[in-house]
Amino acid sequence: MANVLPAEKRLRVLAALVDGNSVRATERMTGVQQKTIRRFALALGQGAERLHNRLVRDLRCVLVQVDEIWGYVQKKQSRVTEADPPGVGEAYTFVAMDTLSRLVIAYRVGKRDQATTDAFIEDLRARMLVMPQLTSDGFAPYIPAVGRSFGTSIDYMQTVKNYRSGSRGRRDDDHRYEPPRDPFITKTTIYGAPDAKKASTAYVERLNGTTRHQNGRMRRLCLAFSKRIEHHRASVALVYAYYNLCHVVKTLRVTPAVQAGITDHVWSLDELLETLLTEGETAAPEAQPLAHREPSAPARPLPGGRGFLRLVTEPTPALKRSPRRSEPPPSAPPVQAAPPPPPDPPRRPVQLDLFDLGEPPTTED
Repeated sequence: MANVLPAEKRLRVLAALVDGNSVRATERMTGVQQKTIRRFALALGQGAERLHNRLVRDLRCVLVQVDEIWGYVQKKQSRVTEADPPGVGEAYTFVAMDTLSRLVIAYRVGKRDQATTDAFIEDLRARMLVMPQLTSDGFAPYIPAVGRSFGTSIDYMQTVKNYRSGSRGRRDDDHRYEPPRDPFITKTTIYGAPDAKKASTAYVERLNGTTRHQNGRMRRLCLAFSKRIEHHRASVALVYAYYNLCHVVKTLRVTPAVQAGITDHVWSLDELLETLLTEGETAAPEAQPLAHREPSAPARPLPGGRGFLRLVTEPTPALKRSPRRSEPPPSAPPVQAAPPPPPDPPRRPVQLDLFDLGEPPTTED
């Protein structure tokens, strides 16, 4: 007979893991051995990946934000040597989020390089049916990855926060995790014509804090980090499945999956546990033709489904600017200054007598 945990203990282990507890803390709370917890967590994570592939596909999200979260496996990247296996070192989690429903659309764990970025954007593209407006930070590999998967017709903008130096924006050891409250944000259009007012990474950066709270392996300055890459990937998949299906967003009052229309109710831990343990293999989604999203401003569709032509009712900021002149305007003739007055003639010195006695007398007088 196989050694299987009772249903009550399995539920307690799942609740402890999604609450951000480490394996040792879960052992103290539930009385289950560490090896059993690790095997059980790995099985839950693999089931979460299969469940995500089955549910999160064919989406019509119009605003998408992407970001990456730092993490590591066994040791930090500066300590990695050539003798270490490939999975050791930094393990960034790339995540894509729907702005309107807060749904985690796609995620990928790997190095912060071009290969992982390409695989992440390809997975995001395969789950979409509508061309979204995409926003990311200034990470350079996003540009070729987005252009290769979505094409140059996507509305894509990068937002970069320029932290200032000095007393108000210092980045020393005492303020490593608390950036200044008023960072200067630079927005740059990469492809298409995105709406700058809707371009932001605020929601996905807020998701990073929730992820670190629910996944103890991704917390900083603690001993709960992962020792193997497969366990780290499983923990990320488990947390995002719990977030999409069970975590109620306070501002929405429902879970992201309910808001996005994937499910019609908030999942309980019992339902999530049973589904993860019985979820079968599901093939990853494949890329489908993308439809253009309907613009919010007045517009008319172009023939052949090539998009929309926005109707301009008032001059845009570009038209309000004065047109550039190819040639410099003719300069006015310089105003000639009045000639200086002629210098005064030199004056000859005059000898003055102190006693003026008049003309000298003559002999005829």
